[in-house]
Amino acid sequence: MTVSTHARRARVRVTGAASTAVRPVLEAPRSPARVLAAFSAGIYLEVRTDCEPSVIALITGEAARLPNSVLLATPLPKVTVGDDASVGDRGIELGSLSLGVRRWWDPAPALGPVDPLSLADVVLDGPGRPGLAGNDAVELLARSCAQARLLGAVTAAERLVGLGPGLTPSGDDVLAGLLVTLRHLGTATGTRRAVWLADWLAATVTYDARTRTTPISATLLHCAARGEASPEVTGVLRGIAGRQALEPALRRLHRLGHTSGADLAQGISIGLASVRALSRRP
Repeated sequence: MTVSTHARRARVRVTGAASTAVRPVLEAPRSPARVLAAFSAGIYLEVRTDCEPSVIALITGEAARLPNSVLLATPLPKVTVGDDASVGDRGIELGSLSLGVRRWWDPAPALGPVDPLSLADVVLDGPGRPGLAGNDAVELLARSCAQARLLGAVTAAERLVGLGPGLTPSGDDVLAGLLVTLRHLGTATGTRRAVWLADWLAATVTYDARTRTTPISATLLHCAARGEASPEVTGVLRGIAGRQALEPALRRLHRLGHTSGADLAQGISIGLASVRALSRRP
């Protein structure tokens, strides 16, 4: 890290590792942005662009690595909601911070081949209670996906977008966990019906996400539609596939947010049950 003196203010020049999900926005010509939310371990920037992702998270190692994140090894600058920033030309300018992206990480690593029969005994028990436990739309989503009933699945998904409080409503987290699971586990097991379902649901939940949920959650839905997720989610999928221990991965996932981890796990569970059922269909 080097510090240079600008005519107006001292600039702190740092490098970071960015998710490939935000590569199109970071490598585009520079666009204005603003601080959408600011926490000790993370700053969310909303970029004025018609592309997705429109929200980029600047985080330190203490924060959850969301699929739209840029990871810094240095402390975050002191900013407030509404502060101006700029994003593009492979960098971010925010307050005294001048960030250049030098490395990339993959938020959608492939699982590799998985035998569908190996999924029969997988159990996704966790300590958290989902925010929408017992909700009719969640139950309709689970039944419809397991039976590949597109109308029911799409109807349920439309009811869940933006449902619940917080930066990432519970309904969105359930849908994100489901989308990523259908796409990755469906591909890994060769269950084409699950991938087909993921494509339709992805189109449904992203069509007008910006008008129906928070900017941060809309971006995460767009990421999930492409199979992009945090390491906590992909770690559980790797555990399901037998690539790593499942129980520790589930514990890490359930520690996310107030109910986000449990909501994501509920979506993963619906996706797992659906892939099991659909893999047995001709």
